[in-house]
Amino acid sequence: MRRLACWLLDSGPVLVLAVIAGAGSFTHIRDTATEHGQSGWMAWAIAVCVDLTCVMAARERQRDKKTGRVPDGWISWPTLVLIAGVVLSLAANLNQADPSPWGWITAATPAGAFLVAVSMLERRASAPSSIPQVVPEPVPTPVPIVEIEQDGPSSELLDYARRVAEEYQTAQGRPISRDTLRARLGVSHQLASDLLRTLRTAPEAL
Repeated sequence: MRRLACWLLDSGPVLVLAVIAGAGSFTHIRDTATEHGQSGWMAWAIAVCVDLTCVMAARERQRDKKTGRVPDGWISWPTLVLIAGVVLSLAANLNQADPSPWGWITAATPAGAFLVAVSMLERRASAPSSIPQVVPEPVPTPVPIVEIEQDGPSSELLDYARRVAEEYQTAQGRPISRDTLRARLGVSHQLASDLLRTLRTAPEAL
């Protein structure tokens, strides 16, 4: 409801101007058609055709801007139709005017105001939206983890385990056990077993 009220306050004056100006231009076109032999519903149909042609051409221009359509020549077809509709509307309005400068100005005012209102509505409809678009964050591509197989424990860990084993044997007078080596190094049972096996089979093992 609040959004509707804001839209009415923002676009309401332009819509009222378009309706009033269109009604004035419509009356001049209908009267001109009646004076030139198109009486009855035909005069109304001619007035409706001229005014709606301007609106339709303005909407087509807006659609071309949204779709990025490039005109084939120096002017697009909707623009040409809009110019023709404005010229017909102005001609009909001037035909109803008094033969004086102010008569022509006042008679052309409804058609000019209608054109201004339509162009304003077209401009607002083609304006970029003020609502920020949510751009999805790129999902990182998982990097495959390549496990490098190694035959036995690394040389650095093996050297450190050898020093621990030598210190233990020097202090306790007996070879270090697997559980003690695991506790001193903070490694798993399997790795402690591999280290102890390597130390016993190496040339410099205890």
